[in-house]
Order: sequence, then structure tokens, then C-alpha cells
Amino acid sequence: MLKIAIDAMGGDFGPEPIIDGLITAFKNNKNFTAIAVGNKSEIEALVPQQYMKRLEIVHTDDIISMHDSATDALKRKESTIYKAIDLVKNGDADAVISAGHSGASMSLATLRIGRIKGVTRPAIATLMPTSENQNTLVLDVGANVDCDAKNLFEFAIMGQAYAKDVLQLDEPIIGLLSNGEEESKGNEVTKEAYELISKMPNFAGNVEGSDIFKGTVDVVVCDGFIGNILLKTAEGVADTIGQILKKNLKRSLISIAGAVLMRKVFKSLKVRVDYAEYGGAPLLGVKSPVIIAHGKSNPKAIKNAIFQAINAANSNLNEDIEQKLNLYK
Repeated sequence: MLKIAIDAMGGDFGPEPIIDGLITAFKNNKNFTAIAVGNKSEIEALVPQQYMKRLEIVHTDDIISMHDSATDALKRKESTIYKAIDLVKNGDADAVISAGHSGASMSLATLRIGRIKGVTRPAIATLMPTSENQNTLVLDVGANVDCDAKNLFEFAIMGQAYAKDVLQLDEPIIGLLSNGEEESKGNEVTKEAYELISKMPNFAGNVEGSDIFKGTVDVVVCDGFIGNILLKTAEGVADTIGQILKKNLKRSLISIAGAVLMRKVFKSLKVRVDYAEYGGAPLLGVKSPVIIAHGKSNPKAIKNAIFQAINAANSNLNEDIEQKLNLYK
């Protein structure tokens, strides 16, 4: 039975939404157990007695805050995220989830759990909604600000493997994010990356930012600097559109009547752009599943992050990544 390690104290709102999400996951899936790392008395107070038999608690009071630097986490061996990641490193857990300091999670996972053989740099992947009934996997969205062509090539391999093994997509199509679709577009790094990625099956070539939301391809590759800006911009645009709609609908009775009819449409839109629907962002390229959840994660997001970790742990993801990296050496 799979065992999931959880940083129970790392989120913006303390252990309550994290443990609530864990309990919901327990209710919906009986095939896993968990280890919650954090203040034992606080955690125990949130767990109904019938679920205690599926939960182990590792007590510690040290929490890496958002104001701490990622390098501090390497020295604070009693912190929740350090202990949670070490549970995976030592084989006591199969995957780890944290809604805490993302830089600390990435650094510790890379150094303590280790990289898959052949991976130069792990990457954070995230799902972006599209106009079609699907999502686009984008990576990297923040782990690596500066990348070379080899890094982008590895991201393409990892993203395609994740889309196939975890998202269950047949023959995932890859696109390289650039400032134009033509092969000649892009900077020197993307042009070199184009040549490398073109060796892979189902490479669609360069794609533009708008293609991400059209669902033109299944996987979009970029460096972490561009990817993080893209992610934050998309979140901001979604929020702004929501605010504009609310303000305009309040201005007339006709709009209000229309809003009643459009309620289901708006509800569907909210679901599509809600990060809680996806749970968290997987850190691809490390030896065990690491899911980095949003600091503001609610119970639904934590539940889905747990399910994402379970799906990854039950797949052949890492084996496929290593095999494909060897294939293109």
C-alpha cells in the first residue's frame, strides 16, 4: 500500500485545510496511508479517530516560512519539509506533498531524494486550461530561471512522459514556446532546442503563447523564467475577467437575468481555471513523486494533490524518462 508524506504545516493557513484535504482523500481512496509531519497535538485535534489507523504523525515545530531563503532549508533538518522529504529519501514514504516554501521543496527534493539518471535539472510542470475539453501541460514554470537547449530537451522528454503515463494521453504532442511558429523564430537557445526536440516523435515545432489555451498541443516547453511569468499572467487574467464580468452584470436588470441563465457556464469556467482542480505542480526529474501545492491550497486542492501523487507513484514515469533520455544520448 502506498504511503504519502505530507508537510502538514507549510501552507499559508496552517494544518487545518491540509488535514481536511487528507481526510477527504482517505474517504475517497482506501488504498493509501499517510505520514503527516508537523505539530502532533495540532494535527491530532483535526483527525477523526476512525482515520488515525491510516495516519502516522512525525512531530516537529520548525516550519520554513515564505520569508526564509531556500538555502536555509538545507540546514534546518528539523523542519517539516526536510523531514517529509527525508521520509521519501529513506524509503519510509513513496511520495511527498507540500504547500509550503516551493524553493525549499525543490532544493531539498533535488539534493535529498536525487535526480533521475540523465536529468540535468528537474522542472515544475503545471496544467493550463484550454478552450477544448482538455488541458495543456507546461514546463518549466519556475524551477530554472536560466536554461540551455539541453535542459529544454530534457523538459520535453519529461513532459511527454508525464502526459502519457500520468495524464493517460495517447501520443502526447509537444510544442516549444517561442515568439513565432516558424522554425527560424526564437533566440539562440530555443533554436538549438528545436533541433534537439525535433528528434522526438510528435513534435509540432514552435508554438506561441495563445496556442497554450487553444489546446493546439498537449505539452509546452519553456524555461522557468518565461513559464513563471506565463503562469502568473494567466492567473491574473482569469481573475480580472471574473471581476469585469461581476461588475458589468450588476449594471442592468437584463444582465442580471442573463447571469441567471449563464450561472452554469460561469461555474464551469471557474472549475476550469481553479488551481484546486489540479491539486499541485509535480516536480519532474526527481526519483520519487514530489507535488508542490499552492500556499493558499484549500482541502480540495490538497485532496487532488494527493491523488496526483498516487497516480504518479503507480505509474512507470521515472523508468520511461530514464529510458527515453538514454535513447537520445
